[in-house]
Amino acid sequence: MDDAELGIPDLCRAVHLSHTQVFRKLKALTGLNPTLFIRKMRLQKAALLLKTTERNISEIAYDVGFTDPNYFSRAFHEEFGAPPSAMRN
Repeated sequence: MDDAELGIPDLCRAVHLSHTQVFRKLKALTGLNPTLFIRKMRLQKAALLLKTTERNISEIAYDVGFTDPNYFSRAFHEEFGAPPSAMRN
């Protein structure tokens, strides 16, 4: 997850399926295309890290594979309906 370059070809190699098969299976199982699935998994990991560590938001963004902390914050807000800072208690 921490590899910002992780993409659909890597996912295809990991599960030994073609791009079309990965797309079809992920869409059927999750309702998401592979790109959105990877983003969702990264954001869920980030939410866990925000709750369990004292690292700052930028560090967590980089840790889960985002290269731009501002984009990470926008995507996080879109996914959870609140900014990353709201996950800290």
